[in-house]
Amino acid sequence: MGPDAQRALAKYRGHAASYDASALRTLPLRYRTVWNLSLRPGDAVLDVACGTGLSFALLEEAIGPSGRLVGVELSPEMAKIARARIERAGWRNAELIVARMEDAVLAPNAFDAVAFNFTHDVLQSEQALANVFAACKPGARIAVAGSKLLPWYLAPLNLYVRLHNAPYMTTQRNLRAPWKLLTRYVPDLAIESTMFGAGYLAKGAFVPRA
Repeated sequence: MGPDAQRALAKYRGHAASYDASALRTLPLRYRTVWNLSLRPGDAVLDVACGTGLSFALLEEAIGPSGRLVGVELSPEMAKIARARIERAGWRNAELIVARMEDAVLAPNAFDAVAFNFTHDVLQSEQALANVFAACKPGARIAVAGSKLLPWYLAPLNLYVRLHNAPYMTTQRNLRAPWKLLTRYVPDLAIESTMFGAGYLAKGAFVPRA
């Protein structure tokens, strides 16, 4: 079964108020994801399924006022917190789009970099990925952090992994290799296991499909 936007809306309606606190455990991976983008002042960066905007300060520090930040978020409740973050910081170069990633209206060939931080549902949607990469410049840097199943020799613990991640995704398709669809756009994707095998980081460069 693929991602379900209506179920996601319901889930994140309940998560929004406590999301920042719950995300503290993966904060080091968020920092490393932004680091892996190799951002430069003036870059345009897309934050996919940006949630409450926890990555915004890191991204803004890297791109500076001459850069451009666009966050796309499905949940109005999560987006409200992200928008307040933008307003408090006074980031005039930041834009928030409240929409499914499949439906977000993005300018073509616009982005130098894309961050996917714990965005499993988006990574399992071919339509969402097609929309993301239609908005990317050739060679755009891609960085990902997420959860995955443990290696075969720790398989008995995977029930815990599935249960732990269930509140934050509506499909567990490809949870053994969540980056499977992404490699069509990022053929050089380099993957690093994290969290004792229950998580991963990935990075590479976008290559337009022929």
